Amino acid sequence: MKPGDPKANAPVADDREARLAARGLPPGEWSPRLRHALDLAVGRRKPYLQQPTAFAYPELPQVQFYDPAAFDWVPAVEAAAATIRQELLALLDQGEEEFRAYIHGHSEGTDLGANQALVASRDWSVLFLCENGWIVPRVIERCPATWQTILNAAPLPRVAGWGPTMVFSMLRAGARIAPHTGMYNTRLICHLPLVVPPGCGFRVGNEVRTWEEGKLLIFDDTIEHEAWNDSGEDRIVLIFDIWRPELSERERRELTLLFSD
Repeated sequence: MKPGDPKANAPVADDREARLAARGLPPGEWSPRLRHALDLAVGRRKPYLQQPTAFAYPELPQVQFYDPAAFDWVPAVEAAAATIRQELLALLDQGEEEFRAYIHGHSEGTDLGANQALVASRDWSVLFLCENGWIVPRVIERCPATWQTILNAAPLPRVAGWGPTMVFSMLRAGARIAPHTGMYNTRLICHLPLVVPPGCGFRVGNEVRTWEEGKLLIFDDTIEHEAWNDSGEDRIVLIFDIWRPELSERERRELTLLFSD
C-alpha cells in the first residue's frame, strides 16, 4: 500500500469496509474518529498537526474541531446568540467606521504568508470588545449582553496583555483568508456565527464546516485553517478564545504567570 495514494489504496479501503460490514459495522455506523483514521490510512485525507508560530505546549491532542456538546457552558452562549446579533446590528446601524483591518501590520510570531494582501485591508476587518486582555469600554458599553454572556459563561484566559480576545470579525463579500496557523496552542478559538450568507465556508486541517447562525464552532487555530466568503454579502462572527480543556488548573496558573505583561 502506497501512503497518500487513494487510487492505489482503493482495494485496501474496499476490503476493510467489506470486512467491517460483514462483522456488523457498516460505514453508516462508524464513529467519526474511526472514519478519520481509515481515511488517513488510505490517503483520502492528509494529516494536519499543530504548528503554533509563537509558543508550543507539549503533549496536547491534535484535534481540529472540538464537539461543542462537550462543553457545559456552550448552551448559555448559544441561547444568547439572538441578543448578541441584535447588539451587533445596532452597531452596524451606526456605521462600520470602527471596524479596522484585522492585519494592520506585521507583528512578532505571525507568519502572514499568502495573507500579505490582507495587510491594512478591510476585506477582513474587526471590532474588538477586548484585545489581548485589554477591554474596549466604548464597545462594551454598547454590547453589554455580548460581553457579560461570554465573560460569565466561557473559560476565558484572563491574562494581562495576552487574553482574552473577544472581537466581531467581518469577512467582506468575495473575500478569502488564506491558509495560516495561530500563535499559541494553549488556547482554543470559538466562533459564534451571527451573520452568515450562503456561500461561506471554513476549513481546519482536513475538515470543512459551514457556519450556522447561533451555533458555536470550537477549533484549534494552530492547525492550518482558512475561510472564504463566496457570497455577495458580508459575513460576521463573534470570536473569542478559551483555555484548552486539557490544561490543569496548575498549568493555567503557570501559563498566566508566564504570559502576563
